[in-house]
Amino acid sequence: MSDLPTPPPSDPAFAEVLGLIAAARQRAYQAVNSALIDLYWQIGGHISRKIASAEWGDGVVDQLARQIATAYPGMRGFTRSNLLRMRQFYQTYRDQEFVAAVPRHFSDDAGAGTPAQGEENVVALLRQLPWTHHTIVMGQCKRPEEREFYLRHAIREKWSSRELERQLKGSLFERAVLSPPQVSQALAQTHPDAASLFKDSYLLEFLDLPAAHAEADLHRGLLLQLRDFLIELGRDFCFIGTEFPLQVGARDFALDLLFFHRGLNCLVAIELKVGRFEPEYLGKLGFYLEALDRDHRKAHENPAIGVLLCANKDVEVVEYALSRSLSPALIAEYQTQLPDKKLLQEKLHEFYLQSAHEEGCDP
Repeated sequence: MSDLPTPPPSDPAFAEVLGLIAAARQRAYQAVNSALIDLYWQIGGHISRKIASAEWGDGVVDQLARQIATAYPGMRGFTRSNLLRMRQFYQTYRDQEFVAAVPRHFSDDAGAGTPAQGEENVVALLRQLPWTHHTIVMGQCKRPEEREFYLRHAIREKWSSRELERQLKGSLFERAVLSPPQVSQALAQTHPDAASLFKDSYLLEFLDLPAAHAEADLHRGLLLQLRDFLIELGRDFCFIGTEFPLQVGARDFALDLLFFHRGLNCLVAIELKVGRFEPEYLGKLGFYLEALDRDHRKAHENPAIGVLLCANKDVEVVEYALSRSLSPALIAEYQTQLPDKKLLQEKLHEFYLQSAHEEGCDP
């Protein structure tokens, strides 16, 4: 998330000291970032109030930028455009429900020595992300719930600015609203938080697979691009193995991919299918989960979860298949190309209009 440089491999004998230095650097970075976001929030609020009260026109912001450049030569980040972004930052989030009130005083008039009108609500949530992330979110998200969605996911997943851009291009918010994950009742009961940690569709555009590809191509590509796949899955996924061996009776079986989810404290089995979902796939996956729970799950771990990752699926067929499944499983699609963002935005707009109509209020 911080985009700090990755240190080169080091001698294991010095790992503890290097770890202390890295942790201190991260804390220092976070402290500096928090102070910077606080400053931008305060400046944005000051500019917003001055312009709202007609004390300042837009041209005054140019004068302010020049004054800052004169007073602090070489200091970056206080151009006219960035000062206006600070104003946008303040106006965007000042009335949001997730804003945590932390008192901050900012003089409304130079030399007056009095606090600004009221105490500013400085956003605790916003301090956890760099300014670059905020400019990306403000520039590309139109709805308050969309902005909050990406802010919280970027914090939880520790996305870099590049990954945040990728998720925006991949319309993660639109897909999450329009197509929530389809999970079995058993999964909802054993892992209540699972629906918020898995997706209905996963973007694998980084594999550069042709439209017609074999399961072996998909499998090989995921292993070669494992780091990108782990980012797409989510931060708490840890890779255990491929073609993981399962022995039941006198027969040997191989599970495509096996992961462990730290937050859910359980094994996660992923079976790959390059065609559409078929109901019989669920029975085999349930068999694998039973083998994992009986022979590989540790005493302190929760029951294993199964994911069928298919090229496509019929929503109604999936619903029928999952309705009586006793296995904690879900069915997801993978996409080899970025979705049509404009089309998804249109569908989302229709979704909000329909929801507003049903609730009897404006969208």
